[in-house]
Formats: sequence, structure tokens, C-alpha cells
Amino acid sequence: MTVAVITGAASGIGAGLARHAASLGMDLVLADWDESALQETANSLSSQVLAVPTDVRNEAAVQALAKAAYDKFGAVDLLFNNAGVLSSGLTWEIDTATWQRSLDINIGGVINVIRAFVPRMIDAERPSRIINTSSLGGFLTSPFMAPYTATKFAVVAISEALAGELSATGSQVQVSLLAPGPVQSAILNEKAPPHTADFMNVMRDMNNENGMTPDEFAPLVFEAIERGEYWIVPQPELLDAGLRDRTEMILNRTPPKSFLVDEDRN
Repeated sequence: MTVAVITGAASGIGAGLARHAASLGMDLVLADWDESALQETANSLSSQVLAVPTDVRNEAAVQALAKAAYDKFGAVDLLFNNAGVLSSGLTWEIDTATWQRSLDINIGGVINVIRAFVPRMIDAERPSRIINTSSLGGFLTSPFMAPYTATKFAVVAISEALAGELSATGSQVQVSLLAPGPVQSAILNEKAPPHTADFMNVMRDMNNENGMTPDEFAPLVFEAIERGEYWIVPQPELLDAGLRDRTEMILNRTPPKSFLVDEDRN
């Protein structure tokens, strides 16, 4: 595999993936809405890089990104559908614009990238892979982050549907679902409203202290891709027990429990 496209590539997980792909000698197409940070990342890499400032909410911009990638390199082997945002607040107080931004980027952006690239990847009639970034939050809910967890749950569903459709149509394009746990990045830096400021400060501190660096995280992702894995969960110890408990909760029809809620307050 020689060409990788990465959205959300200017920082965090995306930049870590780009650095590791460059270390493997891959040609890169990097996209992000932050043009200056994107160019800085691109300039730091030794491999051949095409940096395309892109807002994944804009379907025409994403179509232009796909065209630029194929015009430049003629193929895409790995497509990292990675751009995302995280907003917090009380579900009933989060304003419409914040909800819509999360929906447009975390779901709409994923769909725009799929629509722009997957037909071209299918037409190439060669093995390739799309890696959609969800989160542990795509399996385990959290209070105060409803837009994030709802949209990341959606990415899990979209990815499974896409994988089934590609298999059913005999395509050589495969899918992986990437579910990061804590990784040091700027995704938690969005200003929180007063009701959730303390919660987000705790989350941010925990992420900075205990989260993997992007450069520690990225090799684990590429190793899973090399093994052909659909479920890419580089920190399984943070998912598995909670997912078992959640599944049991659903099967037993018991009410959800939050680690922030006093169970005796019913």
C-alpha cells in the first residue's frame, strides 16, 4: 500500500497517522479545515505530500479533495475518515448550532468522504481500505457529551453497513472501524459551558496524563490494518469490560447507570 488519504490530519490522531505513514514511505494526501496547521504538518514530513485544506461538511470540497488525490497519485490505498469534533453540555441546553456542527462534521463529513472516495476505490478494482474513526464513545455513552457519543455511535453503524454492502457487491474495498480511547489531542479543548466545565477539565486532565501520544497510537493502527482487522481497538482494556456490562444491561433491560450519578437518588 503506497497512498494514504487522511482527514483531520493537522493535529492529534490524524497527524500521528500521517507521521507514521510517512515513516513507512507512503505518499500522502492530507486534509483539514485549519490550513496553517495542515501546511505545518505537511512540511514536517519527508514523504511526498499533497495538502488540501478541506471542510468535510462541504460536499463539493470533499469531492474536490478526492479528485485532487486521484489526479496526483492515481490511486488511494488507505482512506482515514478521521475528522471529528467534541462538544459538551446538557443535552437540552446545547444550542442548535452546536448540535448541527457535530452532526455535520462527525456524521455528514464521514458520509461525504465515503461518497467521494468509495466509488473511485471500487472502480480501481484493487485492494484498498477505508478506516472510519469512531471512539470508545461509539460503544459506551457518557453524560454531558451527547452530540459526540450520538455521532460516534452513528459512525459504528455506518461502518458496519458499508462493510456489508462492499462485501455483498464483491468489491475489493474493505472497511475498518477505529475506536480510540484517550489519545493526547486538541479534541477536548473546545470551551465548555458552565454546567460541564468541571467535568471537561477532569476529562482533559485525565486525557493529558493517561492518554497515549499520537505517535504511540498510530503504529498500533497500522499493525491492525496489516492484519486485516475490521475492529481496530488499540486500547481494548478500556472498552471490553464496559462493553460487556453495557450488553448485559441491555439484555437484562436494566436502566443505564452513570459513574456520575448516585444510585440511591431514585
